[in-house]
Amino acid sequence: MLQTVSASCKAVKVKMENFTDSSKLSRSITNRSEEPYQIVNKTLLDIVSVPLFAALILIMISMGCTVDLKKLWAHFKRPLALAVGMVCQFGLMPLVAFTLAISFALEPASAIAVLIMGSCPGGSISNVMSYWTDGDMDLSISMTVCSTILAIGFMPLCLYIYSRTWTQGSNNSSIAAHANNITVPYKEIGMSLIGLIIPISFGIFVARKWPKQSKCIVKIGTFAGASILIIIAVVTSLLYKGSWNADLPLLIIGIINPLIGYTFGFILAGLVQQSWTRCRTIALETGIQNGHLCSTILMLSFKDQLSSMFAYPFIYICFQIFHGLMFVTAYQIYKRFKKPPAGPVDSPQFTT
Repeated sequence: MLQTVSASCKAVKVKMENFTDSSKLSRSITNRSEEPYQIVNKTLLDIVSVPLFAALILIMISMGCTVDLKKLWAHFKRPLALAVGMVCQFGLMPLVAFTLAISFALEPASAIAVLIMGSCPGGSISNVMSYWTDGDMDLSISMTVCSTILAIGFMPLCLYIYSRTWTQGSNNSSIAAHANNITVPYKEIGMSLIGLIIPISFGIFVARKWPKQSKCIVKIGTFAGASILIIIAVVTSLLYKGSWNADLPLLIIGIINPLIGYTFGFILAGLVQQSWTRCRTIALETGIQNGHLCSTILMLSFKDQLSSMFAYPFIYICFQIFHGLMFVTAYQIYKRFKKPPAGPVDSPQFTT
């Protein structure tokens, strides 16, 4: 989550700089009537960015306080759950994105945006969602870190395989040329890793050194998490309210794509007989994508096509949060009304 807002803020600032550069804008964007709206956007961003960034650091530290190093190491020694998560992340999600783009007959620009989002690694919002659903926090954090590392190789591979449908024989030579030379932001991926590892490591240290205080940090961090998710959704909607004017097929895909990821991630984890706790965790890790990374790739690779491609990652971000919160709410209701289990709370496997 830390990298989601920090890089989203960077994305907003870069986009606003493009708005003020008349050599890079279409006539409709350079209309003077939009200048007050741009000023309001920048002011709103400046107001919320610093406190959001500080709060998100606290959230990631609090997630680190929930990590058990022995259990974390156990996931790497017996990596079945991790392997399932990576198959979902770089096997299932790109395939789902490709299938949706074909099914809705998207234009090349929109299809490439959907594919890039589907090929991105997991986002750290999933760590907070997993905590709220009593998920396996060690698995959740290890999946987020591993998917970010593996994205260095798997993102270009997935984009090469699936984008050929639109890059070969496309009538839009500009899209084809850019899509064949998509820039993978390795620096941003590295910064995302740093933004994950440093606060989480500090949280692990705090939990080992001051276990009682760490419990208070977790409570504060998770409360801040709920507030931050709402603020992200509201601010994103205000800053990019023009994105809701996207074509209906693109809007529909942005709504259903995260839900498909949650559902199929849960089913696939169940098919390999993972515990209910791990099923929930893998489901959330699958459906929640690193939207800021998608935005960064679009800005680096498709500077002259942003108006037709930039809407999708923000639609996806809003609905992955919305669906995730619905998932959390449903689980909390179930947890409140279920009968206490007779045996252990979480067994290694479940039976069908």
